[in-house]
Amino acid sequence: MKKIVAFFVILLSFVSATLLPPFPEAELSNGLIRAKLYLPDSSTGYYQGTRFDWSGVIASLTYKEHSYFGQWFETYDPKLHDAISGPVEEFMPIGYQEAKPGDDFLKIGVGSLRKAKDAPYRAASRYAIVNPGKWTVKTGKDQAVFTHDLTDAAGYSYRYEKTVRLLKGKPMLVLEHRLKNTGQKPIETTVYDHNFFMLDQQQTGPDVSVTFPFALQVKPLRGIGTFADIQENRFVYLKELPKGESTHCYLSGFGDSAKDYDFRIENRKTGTGVRVVGDQPLVQLAFWSIHTTVCPEPYIKIKAEPGQTFTWKISYEYYTLPGTASAR
Repeated sequence: MKKIVAFFVILLSFVSATLLPPFPEAELSNGLIRAKLYLPDSSTGYYQGTRFDWSGVIASLTYKEHSYFGQWFETYDPKLHDAISGPVEEFMPIGYQEAKPGDDFLKIGVGSLRKAKDAPYRAASRYAIVNPGKWTVKTGKDQAVFTHDLTDAAGYSYRYEKTVRLLKGKPMLVLEHRLKNTGQKPIETTVYDHNFFMLDQQQTGPDVSVTFPFALQVKPLRGIGTFADIQENRFVYLKELPKGESTHCYLSGFGDSAKDYDFRIENRKTGTGVRVVGDQPLVQLAFWSIHTTVCPEPYIKIKAEPGQTFTWKISYEYYTLPGTASAR
């Protein structure tokens, strides 16, 4: 009987494995950090939604046996708007309001999309991809370079380059961006990093805090005062966030310089931390979390006239807390 049970367990494992799509991926390491990335592909790629930039999707990242990213959601479908992981970025749509139903609009990092009806843009909606552009990926031992060339997409053209780099000898990940406007129309929008943090896959609760370099002001939308609160420059949790509950708010108090794009997220129980620093001023700061993930969402402004190139950079410095570095 035990042999029969064991046989079926092995069989089910084999079937489950064979049913997993062969997602294009790459592994990076600098000797300190190990990261696995999903690569963009319109037919076999892990993420095929129309909300987030397809480049730089990090499936997992570890430092000193601590993990920082992973699958935070239960239901997976490659075309779901949020079936994605890591420090992924979303560019706000360009030309959507002016477009009529049946016309196209632009999502940088995705392509030219079709406006289906006369209704406000919704990130959770699926839009038909009319012009996906061309992706080129070059990977090395410690970096991956993604290039997206898009021509005459809703009247816009660009070359977007994103480099995911692990710095030599440092526990640091850097996202480097270059957006060159190769068309005739100006490109102007905002972009934010959703930061789907899963520190050691622990449930969101009082062990987790996010610290900013300025006193926080909050516009609460959901869960503030019940599950989470603001303590001067810190976003803290009052109790564990159960499944089915969430927090959502907009934070302010930042100034006009890039020095305020600097925050830390830590888990005192596992001794895990990461410092996130950007080189552009904040224009908006959202914050969302559920029981599996904590997401500070900093927005910056993007502007490139025809022929111009706009660049920006975000760095992630990983560390462990003294006295708890080995805790899991």
